[in-house]
Order: sequence, then structure tokens, then C-alpha cells
Amino acid sequence: MLQLSKICSICVLVFLAVIASHAQCLSCHKDYAKYDSTAHHLTSRIASKESILGKFDDILKTSEPELSYRLEARNNGFFQTGILGTPPDAVSVSQRFDLVIGSGRKGQTYLYWGENDQLFQLPVSYWTALNSWVNSPGYGDRSLDFSRPVLPRCLECHASSFQVATDSGVVNRYRRTDYVLGISCERCHGPGAQHIVANSTPGVKPANQAILNLARLPRARQLDLCALCHGGIGTSKTPVFSFKVGDVLAEHLEQRKPAPDEPLDVHGNQLALLERSKCFQSSDMTCTTCHDVHRPQRDPREFSDKCLQCHKVQSCGLFPKQGNAIAGKCVDCHMPNQNSNIIFSSHDRVRITPKVRNHWIKVYR
Repeated sequence: MLQLSKICSICVLVFLAVIASHAQCLSCHKDYAKYDSTAHHLTSRIASKESILGKFDDILKTSEPELSYRLEARNNGFFQTGILGTPPDAVSVSQRFDLVIGSGRKGQTYLYWGENDQLFQLPVSYWTALNSWVNSPGYGDRSLDFSRPVLPRCLECHASSFQVATDSGVVNRYRRTDYVLGISCERCHGPGAQHIVANSTPGVKPANQAILNLARLPRARQLDLCALCHGGIGTSKTPVFSFKVGDVLAEHLEQRKPAPDEPLDVHGNQLALLERSKCFQSSDMTCTTCHDVHRPQRDPREFSDKCLQCHKVQSCGLFPKQGNAIAGKCVDCHMPNQNSNIIFSSHDRVRITPKVRNHWIKVYR
């Protein structure tokens, strides 16, 4: 039987090996160095001065006159302090920023470790378009509350792995020393240890690369990988983080199939919207037909170029009036940015919602 100290040492080495795997991938695949700047990679991070976008020594007022939040940078970390009431009778609750969720392209929300290794969402988030702190989605602004639990299914889409303490009877308890933040290379390509060993001899490239090339999977399996996070929340059939690239998603997650005429929000289920598109139905396209997940993509003209691989500018009804000037505007017309109705926060007593590009490719009047 191994001594406890040896077991702990082994656990640490295994964890460090997982953390190092991303850097090991980039040591050979230098062309993919820009992946570090993608929303996938930055979707969860340790809270720090660099990762938290909001400014500190600031106050967020709410619609309740006696409730406000103070955002502070202290010597021992960054904190949100909720203050309810009027001094000297005010009460306050203060919790540390521990984890950052969201790349910051639209915004960020923040988590803290509570007692017994439970994860909770902090009540103040950051909204990029406003460059301001806002009430976190799911929180009201009329009571002092730091109690919203972070469920495993949320982390399954915003991290590469978390170990859920299933024997605790608590839904939001995790092992603090056993998680990998961000979406790692292995999340989409499978375990990389054997691949690294197989290619450890300089100048030798084995036929068996011991790694998964997503492009070689059947179309349905490629879509399943993206649908894990872009196909709706669903109901888990197996423990979270059980799904592996190449698996049949339906065996792990039950996602309700929307009716053909059912309204769909632009945020929750991009795949179902894409599947309604004539472009999708009449081709073999997948998400990666347009998306290169290894680098940031922000220019709509680049996506429009993808459209023109199958379509001609001259076939657009606006071509007779506008000519080639419409060539870079395909997605702005046929995949417009629209407000989500299921994700919202409040700021200065006003409801705010993010804009998300609609993946139902069609003519919008």
C-alpha cells in the first residue's frame, strides 16, 4: 500500500502533466500559438489583475437604494463586498474573486470558493460593451446574496475538467486541486500523452500519431463535439466531463429536439439554428467549415469569404444596385447579430442583453 505522501506526490505530478500538455502541444505546433487568444482558451482562468477586466476601487449601485457593491483590490486578492443598509447599521458580505468565467469579448462573470470546496457565482459581473460592472445574470438586485451555486454542467462548457465530489450530496462541490481551466487542446483532440511520446524522436514521424484528427470523424461526430456546448444545456445521462471526442453525444446528454416552427434564442442552441439553414441541409458543412477554432476570428468579411466559396455575389438580390460592395457583407445580412432573451443582467435599473450572431442562415427582411 502506497504511503499518503507518495500518493499526493503522484497526484501532483499527474496534474502538472495535464497543465503542461497545452504548452507541450504548442512546442511543436507553433502555427497554433494564436489559440491562446481565442475565446475557447480564455473561457475560464484564475482571477488576477490581468484576467479581470473591470476596474477596482469602484462602487456598483443597484435599484435598491440601500444595497451596493464595492469592488476592491487588496494585498491578498480581489474582492466583491456587498453592503446593505445605512451606516452604522449596515451589514456587509465580502468574497474573493477566485475564478474568471468568460473570455471578456462580451463580458465576464466570477466564481468564489466557499466552505467545503463549494463553488458559487459572485453577484457582480462585468459587461464589456458598457465597460462597467453589472448585476450577474441570475441574481436580483434587491437583496444581499452570494449564494448562487455553480452547477457541473456550467463548468463542462467553460473548462476542460473538474472533479465533482459526487459523494458529498452537494451539487456544487469540487476538488480544488484537480481541475483544468479553459478549453485545452486535449478537449477536442483527445489525450495527448501517447502522441507526445510517439513524436519524441527528432526527425521520426510514426504512422500512428496516437491523436485524434477531428476532420477524419464522421460529420455527426464532429457536430456532436460542438453541440456539447453549443446545442443547449440538456440533461446529463452520464457524469459531466464523461463525453470524449468521437463519442455519440446522445449517449451522454439528452438535448431536446425543438419543433420546426419553435422560436429559438440566438444564444442557447446555435446548432439547432444552423440545422434549419438550407446551406446546412444541402451540403456536408460542419461548424469548422466556417470556424477555425485555433485562432481568433472577428472579421465578418472573413466569414463572408466562406459563403462565396459556394455562392456568387451576382446571385444576391442586392447586387444590381450595390455591385461588388456587398461581397464582404454576407453574414451581416444573412446571419445578423441579435439580442438574446435568455441571458440578461441589469445596469442602472435597465435590463441589458448580449448580441449574438444568429446561426440560422437565411434571408432576413
